Amino acid sequence: MNIRAARVEDLLNIQHCNLLCLPENYQYKYYLYHALSWPQLSYVAEDMYTKEIVGYVLAKMDEDPEDAPHGHITSLAVKRTYRRLGLAQKLMEQSGRPMVECFKAKYVSLHVRVSNRAALSLYMNQLKFHITEIEPKYYADGEDAYAMRRYLSYLDEPSAPVVTLPALENAIITDEPVLETISRDMSELMVDTNPSRVDLFVEPGVSETSTSNVASKKRKKRNKKKKGAATVLEGNEEGAAVDQT
Repeated sequence: MNIRAARVEDLLNIQHCNLLCLPENYQYKYYLYHALSWPQLSYVAEDMYTKEIVGYVLAKMDEDPEDAPHGHITSLAVKRTYRRLGLAQKLMEQSGRPMVECFKAKYVSLHVRVSNRAALSLYMNQLKFHITEIEPKYYADGEDAYAMRRYLSYLDEPSAPVVTLPALENAIITDEPVLETISRDMSELMVDTNPSRVDLFVEPGVSETSTSNVASKKRKKRNKKKKGAATVLEGNEEGAAVDQT
């Protein structure tokens, strides 16, 4: 799924999505007004394979703020078959960031029907909105609305610095378990470079005498194998000579 900024050519598909999902519908010119006035704030969710617009967020900045500058979510919708994929949350997050970066918004507001429990759960539990007031008969059919708000101060916070490898070059490690692990791992990687014992690994706690004894035993085994091979070869040569006669 692709989350991207809405374009003018998306507006008819956004309007179609709105008609399918919500009882609050708008004329085309209202969508165009948002797209031309605040092109940074509205986003769509697009199916990467079919290129279908399956969700959108329509947002704006409050033109006459009574307090701090803030954004407002005009409409948010996701088609039924694409719900529970986290698309609404991603659309809201994408819309909130340019509100802060471009317009210095302190918070974002929205309205939701008091009967819309699914939307309330999304806004309060996942997106951390809180109810500021109830506006009576806000909707055309006379239903009340919750006015909700979410502060955007978390978007102002600088991201945690990333620790890179050069920053660790002069680091001092004092954690004993970590030191023990590093010491053990390094010991296991050490190889005895003596040509006569190049196949031996030096293990922690094993003395030089012990490794010499092991090397001596291995040399004796190799010598025995060589002698056995020579005896077999002589026997084969004798047998071949008898066959030739």
